[in-house]
Amino acid sequence: MAPMRDSVRLQIKNPNIRAELEGSIASMGGFDLHPSDASAPCNLLILEIGEDLEREFQSIHDIHAAGEVEAIFVTSPRFEAEILVRALRAGVKEFLSQPIRREELTKALRKFKERQSHLADREIKCKMGKIIHLIGGKGGVGTTTIAVNLGTSLTHADPSHRVALVDLNLLFGEIPTFLDIESNFSWGEIVKNISRLDATYLTSVLAKHPSGMFILPSPNGLDGVTRATPEIIEKLLTVMVETFDFVVIDGGQSVDDISLKIFQIADTILVVSVLSLPCLTNVKRLLWTFRKLGLSQNGHIKILINRHHKKSLVSLEETEKSIDHRVFWKIPNDFQTTMDAINQGKDLFSIAPGSEISKNFRKLSTLFMEERAPKESRDGFWGK
Repeated sequence: MAPMRDSVRLQIKNPNIRAELEGSIASMGGFDLHPSDASAPCNLLILEIGEDLEREFQSIHDIHAAGEVEAIFVTSPRFEAEILVRALRAGVKEFLSQPIRREELTKALRKFKERQSHLADREIKCKMGKIIHLIGGKGGVGTTTIAVNLGTSLTHADPSHRVALVDLNLLFGEIPTFLDIESNFSWGEIVKNISRLDATYLTSVLAKHPSGMFILPSPNGLDGVTRATPEIIEKLLTVMVETFDFVVIDGGQSVDDISLKIFQIADTILVVSVLSLPCLTNVKRLLWTFRKLGLSQNGHIKILINRHHKKSLVSLEETEKSIDHRVFWKIPNDFQTTMDAINQGKDLFSIAPGSEISKNFRKLSTLFMEERAPKESRDGFWGK
């Protein structure tokens, strides 16, 4: 996968200084410049301060408190001890004197990149859980049904494992209806309070299903949706994988900036399809998109066929040949049991634990449990 690029926003009054910064950052590579009037969070903000120090340093404190940026550089035509001390106390990472010296700027940006790399390594090391992201080949293929019952099956398979189910449909997700739960919170509230986000705050706002699974619904309206960005959703999921063993995401059918970010960080992308030509055509396009993004090289993209019928006009062999990808799993077609579960607001395990489809989900959850288990617990210490 290509190295992660960092987003930079400039709040610079002097047009000559802005041009110098833009040229230097562009020539270095690894950074994407955001418009100065953008309100979305970014990795790095380079801010020019001038005469009104009280207002400008208060602005820096406010930006830090809101969690809008990961680091702030300050530049100023004034090079005074008072400014340097206040910048340090405000959490500013670098002070760039004017006129801009390219060597100084390049060194500061390289140090920033190194810090970001160390932070990413630390996140990977402390990451405990696994993200399973479900995306439908088209609407109506049962993505929410799969997400709900995979989540509850993982919970039933080992109650000691903490499982969270996240509805990342941007509007009007159906998970609360499928499980007959009410929640006063959604990820929209978390987005609005992202600076407060930690494991304690997260678990306090999640709904809990009788199975023991935790649920984070999507917003019922626009509240919080417009503030959602790839960076904020990544921060949310980072806290979730440090809190839960499995994070199952119902991603609907959307392929936008947020879902692209989730594709990058997910441990498994589960593409849900049925054996129909329109759906398989969309799946083929999705797989092509994943290859273009460099996401198809680690074997974590898996095809799941829902409502599988042995007498289907399209066989599994024809499907695999058509999409040029192996089918990972198939869920049997049990329309009546599935609809009974949905209409009662229950998972399949609750209403029909002995049915073929419930047993199928238990086997599927076992596969993910085996992937989750540490290697030494499967093969013995040092693989012996």
